Amino acid sequence: MSFTRYHSKYLAHRVTLDGVDDDAFAKSLSTAKVQMNPHQVDAALFALQPPVMRGAILADEVGLGKTIEASLVIAQRWAEKRRRILLIVPASLRKQWTQELSEKFGLQALILEAKSFNEAKKQGHKHPFHNEGKIIVTSYEFAAQKEEEIVAVGWDLVIFDEAHRLRNVYKKGASKRAKALQRALKKHFKLLLTATPLQNSIMELFGIVSVIDDRLFGDETSFKINYGGKPTPASLAILRERLKPICFRTLRKDVQAAGHINYTKRIPTTFTFEPHDNELKLYSGLSAYLQRKDTIGFGGKPNQLITLVVRKILGSSTFAVADTLTAIIERLKKLEPVEPEDLSDIDTTDELTEEWSADADDDNGTEDAKVAIDPVQLKAEIVELTAYRDLARSIKQNAKGEKLLTALREVLDKIEEKSGLRKAVIFTESVRTQKYISELLSANGYDGQIVLMNGSNSDAVSQVIYGDWKKRHAGTDAISGSKTADMKAAIVEAFKNDKVILIATESGAEGINLQFCSLLINYDLPWNPQRVEQRIGRCHRYGQKIDVMVINFLNLKNRAEERILELLTNKFHLFSGVFGASDEVLGSIERGTDFVKCVFAIVQTTRTNDEIDDAFNKLQAALDEKIKAEVLDARAKLMGHFDQDVVKRLSDRKEVLKRVLGEFEERLIAIAKAELPEAHFYDHDDGSPCFTHNGHTFTTGWPLADDMNWRFFRLADGNLAQELVETAKARQLPICTVKFSYAAYPGDGQLSDVKLHIGKSGWLQVARLAIKTAKRNVEHLVIAATADDGTEVSQDTLDRLFRIPGEARMELGYAPPHDDLSKREALLVKAKLKEAEANNAEHLAREEEKLDAYAEDLEKAAEAEIKLLEDDIKLKRKESRSVGGLQDKLEMKRAIKRLESKRDDLRMAMFARRKDIRKDADDLLDEIEESLKVKPLVTPVFLIRWELAP
Repeated sequence: MSFTRYHSKYLAHRVTLDGVDDDAFAKSLSTAKVQMNPHQVDAALFALQPPVMRGAILADEVGLGKTIEASLVIAQRWAEKRRRILLIVPASLRKQWTQELSEKFGLQALILEAKSFNEAKKQGHKHPFHNEGKIIVTSYEFAAQKEEEIVAVGWDLVIFDEAHRLRNVYKKGASKRAKALQRALKKHFKLLLTATPLQNSIMELFGIVSVIDDRLFGDETSFKINYGGKPTPASLAILRERLKPICFRTLRKDVQAAGHINYTKRIPTTFTFEPHDNELKLYSGLSAYLQRKDTIGFGGKPNQLITLVVRKILGSSTFAVADTLTAIIERLKKLEPVEPEDLSDIDTTDELTEEWSADADDDNGTEDAKVAIDPVQLKAEIVELTAYRDLARSIKQNAKGEKLLTALREVLDKIEEKSGLRKAVIFTESVRTQKYISELLSANGYDGQIVLMNGSNSDAVSQVIYGDWKKRHAGTDAISGSKTADMKAAIVEAFKNDKVILIATESGAEGINLQFCSLLINYDLPWNPQRVEQRIGRCHRYGQKIDVMVINFLNLKNRAEERILELLTNKFHLFSGVFGASDEVLGSIERGTDFVKCVFAIVQTTRTNDEIDDAFNKLQAALDEKIKAEVLDARAKLMGHFDQDVVKRLSDRKEVLKRVLGEFEERLIAIAKAELPEAHFYDHDDGSPCFTHNGHTFTTGWPLADDMNWRFFRLADGNLAQELVETAKARQLPICTVKFSYAAYPGDGQLSDVKLHIGKSGWLQVARLAIKTAKRNVEHLVIAATADDGTEVSQDTLDRLFRIPGEARMELGYAPPHDDLSKREALLVKAKLKEAEANNAEHLAREEEKLDAYAEDLEKAAEAEIKLLEDDIKLKRKESRSVGGLQDKLEMKRAIKRLESKRDDLRMAMFARRKDIRKDADDLLDEIEESLKVKPLVTPVFLIRWELAP
């Protein structure tokens, strides 16, 4: 006995209900290829629940998976067919987001930047941001440039990653980019992701909250008066309560206390080296050339970005420098300025260009190209650079490479001693240095054990690996169709299964997960601390089994490099600790490029070690100023526990999560059994349900699907599960007798409430109830049933009845002779509507409280201003008594009168403003109340005669 078409139609409707409870959320949870943690589900549900919110801040501490939380919200909105979704992220995280969404949630995203945007326009897409087939991912810089394009789209969901970049939006004359984004997205639901919503001042909290809802607090003045002074326990307590509806924060210690995640540590090691004489000569000479302001190659007003990239190449290896100098010399011969495309050796140059070009002080160097060029100087400069190029080519050995050779075997042995895999990922910023390292290691015992990862992966070894991978995974979900993503997947798989060493560039490693590797080597270091954190995060992440060893190299002849490493180690705490990167310091810089510019300014202007030390001491002092102790204390009190029972709640959530996912999986498999009677169903050794169909094996267990190259049976666009569900929902079914057989129930345990009704029969009709408002759509399956013996059967029991196999025995040509089912259905619908209206009334009451508090904030600020004037008037009156001369007394009285007039005007204005504020609040409340009015829609599903056999 199996499942009937009535089962599949009921269950297909059941697994696709819109809603905000755990059951409705299960369809999104079940699509994810990630081991979900309860705190992540909690955070996502927090963001999805209230229908009147304009957004939320997800502020979990670093390492708790805010990306997963946001992706769950995206997946839920996608499942609800609300697909105008925009992600605004740092440029360096765009690829990582697209790959995470694709690999873990089966959702396709499109990166929009200047090139792809213009290409879309050329292909006839008038509005490239309007694309309901894909999630749009773009950078802060590009989004701000395209304010008008973004305004034109009615977004269902907007997500800001690293949202602390917006925290100064409230400041006048500052943060133009943030202000543009705030304007463009004012009306849309926004999700802000940041571990540091409050960093340097409580006023930043006002800024970041105002991006979501400018009516949660009063204006800037009122916020300063109420909370902006020295924080007190009372003011912090009030502020916490005001934040509760909009801000969700989980702490690492709570998750660990609940037993859900155990973090490994970072173990730092530094290997020092001294460059050979020729290496030092090359570095010193070329560095001095880059510092000069009168060169033709870089112009009288040097392009900072170009100079920065050349410095990165210079610091990487002599092998990287040689070809770069050739490109610069060729430009000089053509009397052309150096362009970013000449520096493709650093494969993040495009991202750097986008980040730097957004700043007003960034110069593109075009003016310098028009300046008259002295042919004598030009010839001398070409000769100078050619000498450096020839010197670079003559250098066959690098001291840092030799140090890598001696250190690598030692650290690999240490990893094996700690029961880790004998694997190492080596990071470099330069593609040419990557090639040098590969050739060096291949010639010294590691031949055939190396894989590369960069922006193109055009080398022969990578192409072979990619070809083999495609053959092995042909016809499976592993192949995404994106060559870039699939190439990365092939390289990671080869590294995990066969190879010892992965040599990766920044761009190449974006979005990859290497938690099976616990040795990371920074052959050269980015100056951007956020990029360094991203590197380490490739290995030191959820799923890592042992402590991660982080290796850095230090050139003892380069004082600036020594101080940079010192800052990254001691100030940013990137290389050690339970989870590395200090929230306090890493979050203190809005953008990593800000820190890079500070370092760049130092290396461009200092020459002696004393000058270098003095400049870095000032930079460190500036960082110290940004993390004042009193601010950290206030943040700890303000952003700590919003819920004192968080550990218990997380434990309870884990059990609920296990239940709802288990039931969803059971329902999905039952649909497949009903719709695919010819398929072979069985349980794998690990308990995962599996079946074979049309030559393919499907399973609801994603780890098993990945390991076995099977297909992941999940409810997603365009796959088998979606096809079966839509077919079942659309099928018209006649009135029929369905006999359920309790003994045939395939699940674990018993359905004890259903068991009580064995031997009974009656009538049953199912309808889908959609309760729509302007803000959301919540659906229920209403099962109106009668039993022949008059027994009442609960909705939950009737729902579980359809988890029991049965058979459709005969088609009936008649409906029940009475209208009991219709009456029963009407009562059930009425109860659900009453419940929805009660929930909406509760939401409305909360919104009224919020708007009342907003009005009070503004009123308090006006009263405080009047009080200051009254205090000033009292002081002036007191002073007037001691004034001797008549003329002076008259002047004092006139001053007092002016203050009194100003005070009276303020009082009158305050009353008028109070009236306007209250009217605005009431109007907004009326608008919200109207948007919450429910509109029910009842759609019949089917009618049957039911029987429950033993």
